[in-house]
Amino acid sequence: QVQLVESGGGLVQAGGSLRLSCAASGSIFRINDMRWYRQAPGKQRELVASITSGGSTNYADSVKGRFTISRDNAKNTVYLQMNSLKPEDTAVYYCNAGIFTLQRIWSDFWGQGTQVTVSS
Repeated sequence: QVQLVESGGGLVQAGGSLRLSCAASGSIFRINDMRWYRQAPGKQRELVASITSGGSTNYADSVKGRFTISRDNAKNTVYLQMNSLKPEDTAVYYCNAGIFTLQRIWSDFWGQGTQVTVSS
């Protein structure tokens, strides 16, 4: 079994910062890409940022220059540093990872989600 556990969400004023963390644990052989998605009420889930095992990153246009994704491969953990937050960043943020398990099976795994609320 593999688990992704997120932490770091909360309520912050516009212009503030939050740092999300997502730790993967369990029957992990190798982790490929790690990603952060978000879903606002009434909207589809969207990709916010991704990072490869080698550290290459990609961002949604809406967060470029404000959010930074990083990872610690030794800890199987991905982070999302969110600065200059805006009310439109309010959403549930989900961690996602492509993982090769000890059973030699590739699969996509998701965290349970963490709420980020930005007040104006």
